[in-house]
Formats: sequence, C-alpha cells, structure tokens
Amino acid sequence: MFSLPFAQASKFLLLVALVSSLVWASPISVPEPEVPPSENVEVERGLVPRAVVALSSAEISSYTPFTQFARAAYCDPTKVRTWTCGGACSANSGFQPTLTGGNGADIPYFFVGYWPAQTAVIVSHQGTDPAQFLSVLTDLNINKVSLDTSLFPGAPSDAQVHQGFRDAHQATANIILAEVENLINSNGATSVIAVGHSLGGALAELDSLFLRLNLPSDIPVRGVTYGTPRVGVPAYADYFNSKVDDFRRINHNLDPIPIVPGRGLGFSHVAGEIHILAADRWNSCSGNDNTEPGCTISEVPNVIVSNIIDHLGPYQGVWIGTVFCN
Repeated sequence: MFSLPFAQASKFLLLVALVSSLVWASPISVPEPEVPPSENVEVERGLVPRAVVALSSAEISSYTPFTQFARAAYCDPTKVRTWTCGGACSANSGFQPTLTGGNGADIPYFFVGYWPAQTAVIVSHQGTDPAQFLSVLTDLNINKVSLDTSLFPGAPSDAQVHQGFRDAHQATANIILAEVENLINSNGATSVIAVGHSLGGALAELDSLFLRLNLPSDIPVRGVTYGTPRVGVPAYADYFNSKVDDFRRINHNLDPIPIVPGRGLGFSHVAGEIHILAADRWNSCSGNDNTEPGCTISEVPNVIVSNIIDHLGPYQGVWIGTVFCN
C-alpha cells in the first residue's frame, strides 16, 4: 500500500474515475471467446499449446530501466529536457534527452534521446493524463482505419487500427523519425527502443512498426510497453508480428485497460505479452491474446473482476502516472 499527499491523492482519484469511465465506455464481451480469431489455425485446433513461461528474476529486473523511461514521459517537459524529473530521471542518470514535445492533451508528451549505456535511441510517449480530457477522448475514438502508407510503407489496407491512436501517432511521427535518424548518425546508436504506458503504450506500439519500416534493416527496433490497450484488428496484429520481432507488452495483475477495446469489437493484441501475477511472478505468454491461466484474458476476463489501480503499477516497485513524477 502507498500513501499520497492530499493534492496528489485528489489527482489520483480523478485518474481512477476517468480511466474507469474509459473502461466502462468500451463494450466488452463477457466472457471473452476462448480463442481469438487472430491465432494460428493450428493453435485454434489445439494442435500447438500456447506457451506460458515464468521469467527469471534477472529477466524481470532487466525491464526496470524501460519502466522508468515510461514513467518519465508523464513528467513536466521542461524537467525532462534537462533530465531533472526526479526519480524517473535519476534512475537512468546517463540518458541524454535531445527532443521533447506534445501538449499533454490531444498530443501526449513525448521525448527522444540517446542512452549511452545501451548505445540506443529511446522514444517514450506519455499515457492518458486525466487533467487533459482531450487525451481521454482520443482513447474513446474506436473507429477502425487503415494505416497511412506514406508513414507505413507497404502496410496492407486491411491492417486497420484504432483511429484515435493512429491520429495521435501521426501528429508526431515525422519529427520523431527525423530525430531518431539524427541520433543514429551523430552518436552511432546501434538500436532504437520505443516505450510507453497506457495510451503511450499504444503510440509506442505504432512507433515500433513505423520505425521498423522506415529505418535501415541493420538497426534493431525494440518495443516495451505497459498497460497497453488493443491497438488494431487481427490483420494488423499479424502484420505487426511479421515486421517487429522484439516487442513486449507488460500487463500488471488485474489491470482492465489491456482488455479494451474488446475482441468482440474486432480488436486483437499483437504478440509479446508479459503478465505480472506478483512482484516475483511474471509470465511470458505466447500468441496474440493468450487465454491460458496466468495470462491477461484468463486473469481479467471482464472489468467486473478488474482493479483499475493496477493500471498504474507497481511494475517491480515502480508506479507510472503524472502523480508519480517527483
């Protein structure tokens, strides 16, 4: 259990209320179908078991730097620009931010920079900020649209995604790509890592595909997200999986956000799920929407059994959200 000063507690309760309204506003099939339509047909027929593998303590610890990068995206951009945003910044003290942007509303905050410890470029996006209702409205726009092939060259027209997520991503895509390319050229960066939480996770997922399609093939692109909603339809998930081979989406315990928008609305997760059952029990779940015990669909079959506070963490002791920038 944690405690907060009154002012922060008020913001926290507002977060709970608004994100709860988001979850309840998104129709969900109860219970979920046993097998999502995007799974391989052999898996659907039960010929290939869906793997659920517990991560080692070393593997769990390896995600902590990315958790802090996701947390930092919620912080005041003036402090992120100088990398003085409190615990989230000090946890990755050698990081060098070179670009910050967004308005915290219809364009969530974001930052790009160079991480010498891993010779990597980091791209991080803010999630839904309850103080800015336009971000919540972005989440609520669940129309399905095709990816813009000027940004996603070669993307098939049936690889449709949530319109609100696509539009928010398009607003920053080109400026982020230009900065990533600049950092690769100026610092000799050897990889690019996109991170984010909640809405920021959806944007980081789209960035992972966008950057993979627009950067040289010898630059690995990795994605690590937290509490991410479903971004697109099964055809999008399959296309994403065929292009991005290093992606992890981490879900904490009873967080309801990863089960929206519902599969009954035609949405599917991409592969790469890690489900946190407890601080020392993280399960790697194969496939797009794994229904095995220990994975999100089995542990959170509907919002009635969920806990919205789990959306904020803790992710190995780290809480993510605006009220945790200190």
